[in-house]
Amino acid sequence: MHNFVDLQIFSTNLKRSKEIRQDFLDFFASKKHKIVPSAPVVPYDDPTLLFINAGMNQFKDVFLGTGKRDYNRCADTQKCIRVSGKHNDLDEVGHDGYHHTFFEMLGNWSFGDYYKKEAIAWAWELLTEVWKLDKKRLWATVYKDDEEALNFWKTETDIDQSHILKFEEKDNFWEMGDTGPCGPCSEIHYDFTETGCKAEDVNAGKPEVMEFWNLVFIQYNRDSEGKLHELPQKHIDTGMGFERMVRILQKKTSNYLTDVFLPLINELITITGKEYSGKYEASMNVVADHVRTLTFAIGDGVIPSNEGRGYVLRRVLRRAARYGRNLDMRTPFIFKLVDTLVDTMGHVFPEIVEKREFIKEVIKGEEESFNETLDKGLVMFNDEIESMIRTGEKVFSGEVAFKLHDTYGFPIDLTQLMAREIGLTVDDVKFTELMGEQKEKARSAREVTVHKLTNDIKGKFNVLYDPYSVSENGIETQVLDIIPENGSSLLVLDRNPFYSESGGQVSDTGKVSYAGKSIEVVDSTKDYIVLSGKPAELRKDLKVSAYIDYPRRESIQRNHSATHIMHEALRRVLGSHIKQMGSYLDDKVLRFDFPHFHKLDPQEITDIEEIVNEKVQANINVYAEEMPIEKANKIPNVKKFFGDKYGDNVRVVFIDESFSVEFCGGTHVKGTSDIGLFKIMKEESISSGTRRIFAKTGKGIIDYINERVQEIEKLSSDLPGNIASNFKTGMDNFTKDFAGADFRDTKFLSSIIKYHDSTILSLHELKEKYLEEKRQAEKKLGKQKVQEASAKLDELISKAAEVKGIKLVTGELSVTNADELKEIGDKLREKLKSGVGLLYTIIDNKISLVATVSDDLVKEKKLSAGKIAGDAAKILGGGGGGKPHLATAGGKDVSKISEAISTLPAIIEKYLN
Repeated sequence: MHNFVDLQIFSTNLKRSKEIRQDFLDFFASKKHKIVPSAPVVPYDDPTLLFINAGMNQFKDVFLGTGKRDYNRCADTQKCIRVSGKHNDLDEVGHDGYHHTFFEMLGNWSFGDYYKKEAIAWAWELLTEVWKLDKKRLWATVYKDDEEALNFWKTETDIDQSHILKFEEKDNFWEMGDTGPCGPCSEIHYDFTETGCKAEDVNAGKPEVMEFWNLVFIQYNRDSEGKLHELPQKHIDTGMGFERMVRILQKKTSNYLTDVFLPLINELITITGKEYSGKYEASMNVVADHVRTLTFAIGDGVIPSNEGRGYVLRRVLRRAARYGRNLDMRTPFIFKLVDTLVDTMGHVFPEIVEKREFIKEVIKGEEESFNETLDKGLVMFNDEIESMIRTGEKVFSGEVAFKLHDTYGFPIDLTQLMAREIGLTVDDVKFTELMGEQKEKARSAREVTVHKLTNDIKGKFNVLYDPYSVSENGIETQVLDIIPENGSSLLVLDRNPFYSESGGQVSDTGKVSYAGKSIEVVDSTKDYIVLSGKPAELRKDLKVSAYIDYPRRESIQRNHSATHIMHEALRRVLGSHIKQMGSYLDDKVLRFDFPHFHKLDPQEITDIEEIVNEKVQANINVYAEEMPIEKANKIPNVKKFFGDKYGDNVRVVFIDESFSVEFCGGTHVKGTSDIGLFKIMKEESISSGTRRIFAKTGKGIIDYINERVQEIEKLSSDLPGNIASNFKTGMDNFTKDFAGADFRDTKFLSSIIKYHDSTILSLHELKEKYLEEKRQAEKKLGKQKVQEASAKLDELISKAAEVKGIKLVTGELSVTNADELKEIGDKLREKLKSGVGLLYTIIDNKISLVATVSDDLVKEKKLSAGKIAGDAAKILGGGGGGKPHLATAGGKDVSKISEAISTLPAIIEKYLN
């Protein structure tokens, strides 16, 4: 029986959560605050953060003095995620009633406008006059030295003055980091106790006395020596825990009993058939909490993966899946909660409405993937626990924890959770050591041995690295140093025009010329180039000419610019969740990895190609600008990649400001028409939720067309001459037109590819038809051969020899394959009634044998066709065997067939004796 939890919030004196959220925003709007939307939960313009974890994150630039807004006071509700780092309450989530991985933070801000007096007075007004909270249950804390805030609590509110408490820096001083803006804060706490709490209960970690609103007064800047300096402008930054506030106003003992969570809890009761009590309560809480994190993170573009934000999300999902086992859920179920969440929160955050189906697909796919390994991992975990019980161990092996992580995808915190549930700890030191070793091995494997002197060279010389302004005419430069290395040489030039591999684009190759000689450049870095040998004539201070392989560079540039255009085309066709997860660009092909949970259908591929080729034909100017990162971050829809470390200045590549703008250090075409025709060659899955596209452009398309011509010629050669000649005539005409074609003539090349596609399709259909007709003819011929050979059996039986009263039938038959010979062997058994047969045929100068023994001889004389066939085949240099009544064998030595057949009586006598 399901025990659905009654919402119990419909009485007139209890507000619904959406009313409480709106009350907060309306109150501060009445105080002339601009109501601003929540920032995405992913801080794309802040590489120091995995997820937005506080309302102030989107205003960080204002506090740092690097940005400004067109308003000086605002309010909002901000989506936040806290699952790692300093602000990490993961262990408490689900087990207490007020910690969450995802939460809303209601906040109001002043940027150099109002300050402590107004912040404190308005907070009190909202709590006691609008929401009419019991003043006896409210406590305020201030920083020990903040007499100003203490005084305003006394003069601007009617709080019980014994409820105003001072605390040290740990509790009441806020800092953005080790340096930078900071200041004292004042926290407001709510007393849930029945008889009233005491002063020592505040900030004591007791759930009955809960902090729910923090008023931060940003008035200092801390320098690198730790000294505080007054800021010229003072700011207000407040953050209220929305879920906690709802709990207070709905008079609940847990956040999970409010209407924020109860729709999810009730849906879990329906899905699992479990009661929301006892051992199931915490598990339901965890799942209800975690699906919120998953939904909002995926809705803002994060895909579960093995790196960065994606790995954090994967950990959360796998933790929820493991708690699902406590609810006896062994098939995907978390994704089923998304609809309920969207129905309750979509009116505030419409992005999850728009991406509802995609979010469900991602979660379901991850659940399916992890469920395959979860049970196997739990078996390993339980085996280790049983071993520990036998030996009395109390610390779970770090080696096993590492294997669970490496083999079954168990995040370490999941293993720690399971160990903690049975009173054990995990050897984190050993686990961390093994993880470090694994990372070191991976890093070492990526290193190219020829570059092991990079650190010695880097920074030692003043090298001007400029791969952008080079032409096919090369540049004049000078040798700063040359270092022999493993059969090659590392050459340091004062000017280096060779592009160094990064961002997926491969390094340039080329040559260095001097004194009438040249040597090949096979690789390059920003600090030096790699030569193919050890030229004795090259020396320091020698002036040389450096030439990149310009045709190769041009092909690489075509593929790089096409990748930028395709990236945006993918987003427009498949959705805004598309982002670059990896790429490879050389002169032959472009490869692009992206998150997506479906194979692209033919129409989607066509739509992507059409968008790219439209941009190519439009001959859009492609240009790059270096600019301060603050300016670049403000460009609408600019693409950049989390994990990349950007400096103060970045290079941004533009291909139509309204279409494709990306942070990029690579080289590009000058105009999109230089790309030539764009064509997707292949699209495939490389892991769960990750797809890969291979595509070609420019001269790569010419190569592709030539490959298709060879394919057509090969297919034609497999067909009868009259059919092949018709295709050859058509191809010859196209080949004449194609000779010398310009790769920029996209319409002509596209028409050739379409002709080739239809030709290859026709050839495949004709080949299949031809092969089917051939198979039918061979089948008919085979039946005829079997009938003719079967007719010969009576003649062979009439000529049978005898050994100790047993008929021996031997002879050669004309059939087309060994299966037909075996079929005739069965017919011989039927006709012979009692006896032994050994028949053979010669096909392609190889011998096939079939031996038969009648049932009576198998039973009474223990004769075996398998042994008889095997013995005969040995004489022929072969082998074989089979069942006692029928067996096949083969051999290569045709010259000994007569000997093998004539040996049959001796073989029979051997087994009779």
